[in-house]
Amino acid sequence: MATFGNLSQRLTDTFKNLRTKGKLSASDVDGTVREIRRALLEADVALDVVKSFTQKIRERALSDEVNRALNPAQQVVQIVNEELIEILGGEQRRLQFAKNPPTIIMLAGLQGAGKTTLAGKLAKWLKGQGHQPLLVACDLQRPNAVTQLKVVGEQAGAAVYAPHPGNTGVETDEIVGNPVKVAKEGVEEAKRKQHDFVIIDTAGRLGVDEVLMQQAGDIRRATNPDEVLFVIDAMIGQDAVTTANAFQEGVDFTGVVLTKLDGDARGGAALSIRQMTGRPILFASTGEGLDDFEQFHPDRMASRILDLGDILTLIEQAQHAFDEDEARKMAEKIQKDQFTLDDFLGQLQQLRGAGSLKKMVGMLPGMGKMKDQLDNFDEREIVHTEAIIQSMTKAERDNPKLLNGSRRLRIAKGSGRTVTEVNQLVQRFEQAAKMMKTVAKGGVPQIPGMGPVPGMGGMGGRKKQQKGKKKGASRSGNPAKRAQEATQKQTGAVSSSGSSFGGGQAAQAPKQSDLDDIQQMLKGAKR
Repeated sequence: MATFGNLSQRLTDTFKNLRTKGKLSASDVDGTVREIRRALLEADVALDVVKSFTQKIRERALSDEVNRALNPAQQVVQIVNEELIEILGGEQRRLQFAKNPPTIIMLAGLQGAGKTTLAGKLAKWLKGQGHQPLLVACDLQRPNAVTQLKVVGEQAGAAVYAPHPGNTGVETDEIVGNPVKVAKEGVEEAKRKQHDFVIIDTAGRLGVDEVLMQQAGDIRRATNPDEVLFVIDAMIGQDAVTTANAFQEGVDFTGVVLTKLDGDARGGAALSIRQMTGRPILFASTGEGLDDFEQFHPDRMASRILDLGDILTLIEQAQHAFDEDEARKMAEKIQKDQFTLDDFLGQLQQLRGAGSLKKMVGMLPGMGKMKDQLDNFDEREIVHTEAIIQSMTKAERDNPKLLNGSRRLRIAKGSGRTVTEVNQLVQRFEQAAKMMKTVAKGGVPQIPGMGPVPGMGGMGGRKKQQKGKKKGASRSGNPAKRAQEATQKQTGAVSSSGSSFGGGQAAQAPKQSDLDDIQQMLKGAKR
């Protein structure tokens, strides 16, 4: 996650220095705690939170649980991970549902925090959970806020209740319309049309003031919401705690939503607000799209900060994007060697539907070390690949062997790419299809540029060695027999080399007449 990139890098470098030590001394622990303190302060974490956090780490790092550990450095990382989970909230807290629908959710926060966009994200997320949310436009103050909510609601596929057009002109301090009345009517509208969730978008200000708090408090008392979510910009820095405390006194929110976690800010708000307010973080917004929205898991966020990965969230996103039946059909096609470019295109489109590829790869453990490579990765390459495949005919997708020079030139012109890129795509597809077929049959694929996997592949090489051995004479396992064979070889070598008196020439075979004479001589001797 981009917001914690610098903090993650600092902590990872700090722990790297500990891995070379077999036993940690008090000075080692103090040095590590000092670096952690600096990293947190640079990330705009509140000073009180930093003091409490580093004190707990120091006490635990000097305890017997680390001294007795086989790997003290790993034990310190585990301690930091557990303490991070604690200040982020410990366990995940889910939305509180009303006993009798609709469940009313009120959004509060400063102007510019992203409340209106978040309302659409929350509505889409609830629809994905099988609910029917209603968006209520109570931000009548900001210019065109009602229009924005209507657009966002349409994109999310959620109904919007907006009886008042709101402010359609310039920014003003005067109260426009009656937002409390709109909120009450919105709840009644949800009951009439059987919506099980109501999301109330309230007005914000550039700073905390009495008018803002009075209006938000009136809406809360009028609607009696089940959840009051405080929407805060993760890039706000040290001021996050001050703003949160003001809203806690004025509105008494029940949960927090962090927005703009995909930014390049230091992200100290996320690590401070839970500890300072005592209110849990429920959701996190990680991008501009309506799908860039997820439930907040303290343990997973701590793992991301420490560059330990977030495999569970990655699996959830993959399960949401990929259809199980389609995956089964695809596996059968691969086994039967029927995998085509059409299937490849479908897989790419499903991959795009899972979200940002950069973010997904970034959830793998250790990806913090490849930050530069991830930043330089252009996700438009997938779009270019789709354009090339879609420029092919049905027959060409089913049988890439039809792609001769003229066809590839036509495809390149149609997709706006070069012939070289078309050739590279076809080559990568053939390699991928071959590898997938090998895996489907239970084998281990040969990765281009790498040798066979030790102990798994490379059976072909073993057969060649066996064939090579058959060409030479076999060697007996019996020592006595081996000695006898060695003697026979020496005897054969002497006899085949000829007599020492023959100048090293090979002995000639005896003639048949000579053999007959010798046989007659032997017969006469017997008589």
